[in-house]
Amino acid sequence: MHPLLASRLRLMLYLLVWAGIGGLLTAALATLTPRPLGQALVFALPLTGFYAAVCLSALWVCRANPVATTPPERLLIATLSASAAATALWVALGAAWGAALSAVAHVGPAPAGQVRDLATLAVAGFVLYLQSMAAHHVMLTVESARAAERRVLESQVTAREAELRALRAQLHPHFLFNSLNSISALAGSDAEAARAMCQRLGDFLRTSLALGARERVALDDELALARHYLAIEQVRFGARLAVRECVTDEARRCLVPPLLIQPLIENAVKHGVADRTEGGTVEIEAHTRDGRLHVSVGNPRDPEAPPRRGQGLGLDNVRRRLTALDPRTARLEVEPGPDRFRVRLTLPATPARDGA
Repeated sequence: MHPLLASRLRLMLYLLVWAGIGGLLTAALATLTPRPLGQALVFALPLTGFYAAVCLSALWVCRANPVATTPPERLLIATLSASAAATALWVALGAAWGAALSAVAHVGPAPAGQVRDLATLAVAGFVLYLQSMAAHHVMLTVESARAAERRVLESQVTAREAELRALRAQLHPHFLFNSLNSISALAGSDAEAARAMCQRLGDFLRTSLALGARERVALDDELALARHYLAIEQVRFGARLAVRECVTDEARRCLVPPLLIQPLIENAVKHGVADRTEGGTVEIEAHTRDGRLHVSVGNPRDPEAPPRRGQGLGLDNVRRRLTALDPRTARLEVEPGPDRFRVRLTLPATPARDGA
């Protein structure tokens, strides 16, 4: 179907343009061969409507001979041939219509005037079809550019989604390896603790798989998953691991990407508690301000510990996920103080809908 026929507004504009062309053609015929304006209108109006439909065929000629890929000589031949064929058809119909009006209604000029009418139709028809070809070439070029832009955007979205899925998939084996190492360390010295850790690990994995399958989760659900993880680690560290959580009710209802907070907490336990003989407190804070959700995770830091190379897989994973999601509205800041290490996460504060 022609694009003009798929939109009522476009069709109305097209017909309005051709109504103006019909008025100009009527005036030209009445001027070149003097006659009552009504007779010129009766002759020109049906022909104009017919030629408006004929000029739509320029779309398929242009599609068969696109400007970008068709050799210039071939494009010129196709354009002139199509214009000549459409003009010949219009002139033939004009001759038949003029003869019918003269024979039936005795309307129309003398034979010499009829020749001038057909010559006018020939010139006007050729020019109008050339203009129609030019307009259709422009329309197809614009549509092609838009289609190329859509394909680029779709490929970017597909690539971003694939990257997000790959980054999310890294979290399970990363955490699982760390947990298995902890279980292995406990198996020889505290079999009961190792057994409890295995059970809690199963609960954690079930919960993480359920949350990981969703695009967004409430921060409260994400923190509940973090509590599962901390319960696992408390089997290992006992009183050495303490947790302080300060989260506002409004922040709990905000939506966040799944499995985004847990790597930060895991990093805090691994590098802030496990390396200290006396252990320490992991602080989790979250609040909203100015349409933003602010989440921070802090842990103690041993100032005498040798500097670590890099920031670990967990922080790098979170940073890359935020970049893939939208670097303009989400960011991750690392604050390595002398006694504490803190990670601050900023996201749009999007509240979860009831029942979502």
